[in-house]
Amino acid sequence: MKRNLTCIVCPMGCSIDVNIENGEVIDISGNSCPRGAEYAKNECISPVRTVTTTIRCSDGSVIPVKTDMPIPKDKVFECMKIINHTSIPLPVYPGDVIIKDVFGSNIVATGGTYNDNCGCKKQGRF
Repeated sequence: MKRNLTCIVCPMGCSIDVNIENGEVIDISGNSCPRGAEYAKNECISPVRTVTTTIRCSDGSVIPVKTDMPIPKDKVFECMKIINHTSIPLPVYPGDVIIKDVFGSNIVATGGTYNDNCGCKKQGRF
């Protein structure tokens, strides 16, 4: 089987051809650097994705979150179910671990929210 990928490792966007037989990469061509070949091999054999989304807070607001490591592509929907069934208490700060060990990755806050009564501004957190 032959797959054609556009490399996303650098801005060049090489068009990479990958020949796969019996679940193994036989040949990779079109990449201009070794990182492109590694990307193509991983994408064909065991693709991973970083999940970015939002999570509901206890007051009904939402904050942005992401996985701190890529997770297997076939686990993205399960990851989203876990995130969507979670509500977190305030305050939340960027970098806080929201959910631990979701398919080998933590869900971390990339933004935050607070109320004026928590003293966040006085602490220099916002």
